[in-house]
Amino acid sequence: MMSDPTVLEWVQAALNGDQDAFAEIVHAYQDAVYNLCYRMLGERGDAEDAAQEAFLRAYLNLKRYDTARSFKTWLLSIASNYCIDRLRRRRLSWLSLDDEPTETSLSLASDDPEPEPLTLRREHSAAIQALLNTLSPDYRAVVILRYWYDYSYAEIADIMDTTESAVKSRLFRARQALADRIDPQRAAASSINPLLETT
Repeated sequence: MMSDPTVLEWVQAALNGDQDAFAEIVHAYQDAVYNLCYRMLGERGDAEDAAQEAFLRAYLNLKRYDTARSFKTWLLSIASNYCIDRLRRRRLSWLSLDDEPTETSLSLASDDPEPEPLTLRREHSAAIQALLNTLSPDYRAVVILRYWYDYSYAEIADIMDTTESAVKSRLFRARQALADRIDPQRAAASSINPLLETT
């Protein structure tokens, strides 16, 4: 998959020393990179650090970028590999999954959504993240790339530097592991849960 011509222009300009062009790249892809890092690492601060590191590594290795590849795929491969390495290093000093991010501001009245729906959304997101956190880094990456980014097996194989059959195998095992952690009634209803669908 070829990159967008505009992105290729930004890449070339950045290689020629135009820092504004690289800032355009960051602006275009910061949400995708941050979201991947957040789903991989499960913590906002870590995700922000990882996203910054991914962009730094991309900048330092820009001359190695193959323009025949999608730039987004190349960038997400840098981010996912960094997150996998970070998770492997983190294992010895794993923080409690029960810790909630703290908010420093307190508002007594606002136009924000009602507390109950907002709380339910946060609980649902936290439950999904807790499930993802139980997977090994490699399994977590393929699940996120498949179900959050809707990448094909071939694209995930490219990002993860592996084969399509290895991607399918990891997805199958990841879904099995997730099913084992969900109560039997929900596991029985896996046909409506995209994370548990069979290939």
